[in-house]
Amino acid sequence: MGQRARITTYLLVIALLAGLAAFPRGPAAGELTGQVVAVMDGDTVGLLVDRQEFRIRLYQIDAPEKRQAFGQRSKQSLSELVYGRTVRAVTAGEDRYGRTLATLYVGDVNVNAEQVRRGMAWVYRRYARDPSLFTLEYEAKAARRGLWADPDPIPPWEWRHRGEAPQ
Repeated sequence: MGQRARITTYLLVIALLAGLAAFPRGPAAGELTGQVVAVMDGDTVGLLVDRQEFRIRLYQIDAPEKRQAFGQRSKQSLSELVYGRTVRAVTAGEDRYGRTLATLYVGDVNVNAEQVRRGMAWVYRRYARDPSLFTLEYEAKAARRGLWADPDPIPPWEWRHRGEAPQ
């Protein structure tokens, strides 16, 4: 490869990198801070960051589906915690639907853990990494808080598997 070709290749790479740098940084940055502009259900929110909305799925927890028992109460609980507020989202990748997986914080409050503590979400066994979430779930269950007041609550992953909810 001649010197002219190397220079041309070098300039193309520089232009490509400069173009990529112009796009807003999102989940790859590891942390997002923005305002919650929507609450879809008990474990999914819309987060506005620099005029770009991210669909955030609360990591390690699974809330009842909207049409499932406690589904609306779980959504209301999450709304009370985050709607209209500035939150910090510590990201952990994306799910298969393209949503950003994250742990949300309002100040020092871990919102994901608070949903479990209130009995408004299960620990999502398949993806859970934080052992303290299991302790919070056990305590909520023992106190019969939220969904644990139901004599036979059905975890959302089982409810979806039965075909009772759209994916």
